[in-house]
Amino acid sequence: MSTGKKLPAKTERTPTRAEKSIRPSRHVPTSHVLATFDDMLEDFRRRFQESIWTPWDWAMQPSTVGFPVREAYSDLVDERDKFLVRAEVPGIPSDKIDVTITKHGIEISGETGAEKEGKDKNFVVRERSYSSVYKNLAFPEEVIPEKAECKIKDGVLEVSIPKKKPTPETKKHKVKVKETK
Repeated sequence: MSTGKKLPAKTERTPTRAEKSIRPSRHVPTSHVLATFDDMLEDFRRRFQESIWTPWDWAMQPSTVGFPVREAYSDLVDERDKFLVRAEVPGIPSDKIDVTITKHGIEISGETGAEKEGKDKNFVVRERSYSSVYKNLAFPEEVIPEKAECKIKDGVLEVSIPKKKPTPETKKHKVKVKETK
């Protein structure tokens, strides 16, 4: 079925400068693509290696004296009249935990180690374990460190520190300045 109307012929239009800059190049050298991909993989490998903890890195950590220190997971809860600090210290006995409180913050540290030896007919088994935790928190308000209470249960250390009562603001008094001659 022909309507008798002739369709206009398709005209080839030339792309604008902006369209040319967006259009990808058809002739990208393969070596360039592979070199870019190699650089990306090398960067990924380097970052991955740096992020992995390895035993020989222990010597590079002077503050830990050869062993890694884990930051204790903790909560700081504001209970209006006091702060409640809960910190996870699994496997560390209460006599090996140090809690230091100032009027502006708390520092929790602890470490433990164990050595076990077993002898059998043809071999000796020696196992050593070491665990260390550390946490330092700042209080948003001043506290009274002398009245703090501390307890531990199931590997969770709980410290209750009462807040210092804020001193009432003194009433301001304006003084008139007199001019002297």
